[in-house]
Amino acid sequence: MHIYNTLTRRKEPFSPLVAGKVSMYVCGMTVYDYCHLGHARVMVAFDVITRYLRHRGYDVTYVRNITDIDDKILKRAEENGETISALTERMIAAMHEDEGRLNVLPPSQEPRATGHIGDIVAMIETLIEKGFAYAAANGDVYYRVRKFADYGKLNNRQLDDMRSGARVDVDVHKEDPLDFVLWKAAKPGEAHWHSPWGDGRPGWHIECSAMSTCCLGDTFDIHGGGPDLTFPHHENEIAQSEAATGKTYVNTWMHAGAVRVNQEKMSKSLGNFFTIRDVLDEHDPEVVRYLLVASHYRSAINYSVDSLVEARKSLTRLYTALDGVNADEQAAASDAAERFTAAMDDDFNTPVALAALFDLARDLNRAKSDQPAEAPRLAGELKRLAGVLGLLQQTPQTFLKGAQQQVALSEEEIEAKIAERYAAKASKDFARADAIRDELAALGIILKDSREGTTWVIEAP
Repeated sequence: MHIYNTLTRRKEPFSPLVAGKVSMYVCGMTVYDYCHLGHARVMVAFDVITRYLRHRGYDVTYVRNITDIDDKILKRAEENGETISALTERMIAAMHEDEGRLNVLPPSQEPRATGHIGDIVAMIETLIEKGFAYAAANGDVYYRVRKFADYGKLNNRQLDDMRSGARVDVDVHKEDPLDFVLWKAAKPGEAHWHSPWGDGRPGWHIECSAMSTCCLGDTFDIHGGGPDLTFPHHENEIAQSEAATGKTYVNTWMHAGAVRVNQEKMSKSLGNFFTIRDVLDEHDPEVVRYLLVASHYRSAINYSVDSLVEARKSLTRLYTALDGVNADEQAAASDAAERFTAAMDDDFNTPVALAALFDLARDLNRAKSDQPAEAPRLAGELKRLAGVLGLLQQTPQTFLKGAQQQVALSEEEIEAKIAERYAAKASKDFARADAIRDELAALGIILKDSREGTTWVIEAP
């Protein structure tokens, strides 16, 4: 198995620290609002990675944290007129609901920042003792970036090329503009915890360093997250953790691709910002999951109506192949399984893995008419492999019926249109016959002509 390592910028053979076991930490959500499509991308990407590692026989400890104390949380709670805990508990419940609808398995552990204040304070104390951090006169504690010789290695940046600006807070209490905060002194009335430097709360970066090492040890196998976290968040995590422990923090860094909406960056200012629940209220969750799985986890995804239509068409092909067959999921592995495994072993290449599933679906369709006794084995293999990606978890009847329910015409109306088209063809009014076909296709109803007559399937919402 080979995995692309963001740190080295190349694919590397994967060799876990402990044979047969994988330790993985992924930066989770800051729970001040509902999760958006970018969060869904990360959720599903690392869910697929976890499922596949377990499929390959690894015992995976998957830790994904929750940031439940943060400036944005404080601001939103005040705006809403609710307590911090009321806001965060509500958003965590909503996040879990979104995950369930997307068929995302819960992580092995889900630590919260507020549950690790003692670990955070202890790590900051260690950094101060080693000279990597200092307490300022205003009650804040800062990390000395220039003290850590390898700062910038994850993002291939040189310190002298970095300047204070949009990503670096300018603060007169810092020794250097590049230094970042580890502990923030509390303002009057703010939520706070006691520390040797006064009442306050942790900075965002130190939270993940403390939680990850607490749950997985000083060094672990994989650290993942969204594409926007490489700098400064993950760069700062490396600096904090390796300075505190003197050990390599993470062996393999993985980052999921971004989500674009109609080829534009998703942004509230552009009016193309979607929460997960907005999307799932309008579209079948499995169709949305398929869209997220169909692209390589490191690639950007374009979210659009057209891309969802294509995702539904693809799922419909797979479910149509399974329809009418009693799948034997205990059957021996096939050539398709070998190709599926080879693809996933190559940095979790889901597009190539899905191509193997479509070949299997094609073979299943042929077997249903030519070799009926072989069909249950092929159907079982298709379901088993798709399950590794979290797909084909419904019965074919449920999915295909759900697609049909999204069509504006009833079954009787569709059949009446087919009869009208047949009459138009019989009277050589081919323009009308083609127009009827196009009308139905626009609704996602695809006609299939054969010697036995015309049948139809639903291939899009």
